[in-house]
Amino acid sequence: MSYPFDWNRMRGFLATADEGSLSAAARVLGLTQPTLSRQIAALEDELGLMLFERVGRGLALTAAGREMHRHVRDMGAAADRVALTALGQSQTIEGVVRITASDVLSAVLLPTAVGRIRALAPNLVIDVIAANDLRDLMRREADIAIRHVRPDQPDLVARLICEARACLFASRDYLATRGHPQSLEDLGRHDFISLGDTPRMVAYLREIGIDLDERQFRVGSENGLVGWALAKAGLGIVPMDEAIAKHSPDMVRILPQTSINFPIWLTTHREIHTSPKIRLVFDVLAEVLAQR
Repeated sequence: MSYPFDWNRMRGFLATADEGSLSAAARVLGLTQPTLSRQIAALEDELGLMLFERVGRGLALTAAGREMHRHVRDMGAAADRVALTALGQSQTIEGVVRITASDVLSAVLLPTAVGRIRALAPNLVIDVIAANDLRDLMRREADIAIRHVRPDQPDLVARLICEARACLFASRDYLATRGHPQSLEDLGRHDFISLGDTPRMVAYLREIGIDLDERQFRVGSENGLVGWALAKAGLGIVPMDEAIAKHSPDMVRILPQTSINFPIWLTTHREIHTSPKIRLVFDVLAEVLAQR
């Protein structure tokens, strides 16, 4: 049986229903919000049904939308299983492999791994998805993920690559102007760069013994590369993975006793772990990340 509907529109509908807003769904799908909005409108026109209604700043499914969601979700799960099975059975070292990692790691550490992969398998196409959120491997938003938390889905295969360490860093220019902190108490007189949600960052640092005030965070960004660039420009102190920081010789480590340990997990789907191309990329990534 074939369905007369455009599957891209169905995926757009499913993501919007799951995320509760067009903007969030567009980020998940890698689309612009206007494009996704047009897909939803076209699907509603095609069906002759209103699938969403606006509630505050978000969207809620109508009764027709809820019924549609149940069927489309089952279709999506079936399509994903077929795609995963087909990828797992493929024995060729060619095609696309999508790797997702944080923006900073993607920019600084992954190029070395991608270079090795290209040398071993020149027919592969490597798509690096630099994102700080957790992309859904079950929905094939990526084939391999580098994460700092262990996945709990039973269909995912995960390998603990190493225990990494982050420390506080500041530029030489910043320290020349503001002084080099010699104790935790000294940190109270310095500016910091926020990476994402400031209250959450302050709470996390407090848990590891670094007690700061939110007013010390005058600049920041959810993008790790931007946050690091702001610190390199002398605008404050920022925590950063030591393996990333060593690529910036003008950045100085502060109070090494305040280090933050975190794991690096390499994750893929169980069904595609046996695919030769996935296995090759997975093993190269594991080697490069372990060396750091």
